Amino acid sequence: MTPTARRRARIGRPGSRRRPPRPLAARRLRAIAATLACALPATVALAACGGEPDPTPEQLAAVDYAPGPDVEGWQVSTPEAQGLDPDLVADLYWRAANLETIYSLLVIKNGYLVAEEYYRTGSPTQHSAVASVTKSYTGALVGIALDEGCLPSLDEPMITYFPELEAQLDDPRKTEITIRQLLQMRAGYPWEEATAEGMELLYSRFTPASLVDVPLKRDPGSGWDYSNLSSHLLAIIVARACEDLMDFATEHLFDPLGIEPEQWMADRAGYRHGHADLSLSAREMARFGQTYLDGGVHDGRQVIPTDWIEQSWQKYTEDAWYYAVGPNWHSSYGYQWWLIDAGPWTYDLAWGHGGQQIAVLPEEDLVVVLKADPLWDEHGDGPWGIEKANLNLVANFVAGIPEG
Repeated sequence: MTPTARRRARIGRPGSRRRPPRPLAARRLRAIAATLACALPATVALAACGGEPDPTPEQLAAVDYAPGPDVEGWQVSTPEAQGLDPDLVADLYWRAANLETIYSLLVIKNGYLVAEEYYRTGSPTQHSAVASVTKSYTGALVGIALDEGCLPSLDEPMITYFPELEAQLDDPRKTEITIRQLLQMRAGYPWEEATAEGMELLYSRFTPASLVDVPLKRDPGSGWDYSNLSSHLLAIIVARACEDLMDFATEHLFDPLGIEPEQWMADRAGYRHGHADLSLSAREMARFGQTYLDGGVHDGRQVIPTDWIEQSWQKYTEDAWYYAVGPNWHSSYGYQWWLIDAGPWTYDLAWGHGGQQIAVLPEEDLVVVLKADPLWDEHGDGPWGIEKANLNLVANFVAGIPEG
């Protein structure tokens, strides 16, 4: 059995997860270039939209994306040696260099680091806030807590872990919210960034009492809304069920993966943010993505339960995002992970503000990491345009990978 087959066997991810083939699908490099063009900001417009020409063969040949000679913890190879079109990779990096906010871009194929480049203030040692990518780490910690036995069940009511607040609830529906619904973002809590009041709460930092103060938008379990509060409540639940979240994460996730977060901000009550504000390097993000791809195994040790990864990468809500992103970006939601349909493929995505990403395509044994300016406290059309460009960069690259 090949290394790739072993990885797929560990997580039970059959090829049926691919989308049905499209006879005229744009899977070749030239078509992907045209798709990406219209998704980019006007300042980076390409020939397909009447702007700057697409890269010439000479320009692609000049792109240098080779990892350095000393890459601790990774075996280094080339795209071609691992069955990945080097021109497709060169096009990815050529376009990345033209975007405004990217710090780092890594491609791992078959467990080998085949491409790595840093931009602006980015470097292999740079740690910066990865925004909502943090949610996928929180999700992993929930799965580990279940496996360790300190968290008994996903179907426990949320309020079990907040007994001091139960008498303060003025909405009885909140007693029905389960941990599973928090994971799926189907607890009924609203998207904070949709209102001025929600934004104020988001940036003034949550407390456990926020579960009382924030009104429900819908009945628990009846629909999906992107909820930072739900992810933060998960972090508090793990901390209360097991031990201090940083201590728990260090013992069971960070140390085994060789991750040393520079910072993980806490709320006003001292609980680490489950929704954001973990500070990581790009290579640390890559190890996390590779561990998920490998069925939760790192260095021969089962770090994250395999069945938890399978559950996390199920589509519990289709069409889970509010706005159009691009022609190759169609989203669903699992347990604190996105699932993105891109061309013939579906990849799993940890996504943070600014377009930061850990993208995992199990069928192709591929991980892509993009770290960018988190655009702290920046919202509106301008920042969203930048974020979309980063999201489309990865989605169109994945869509361009040929089948078979």
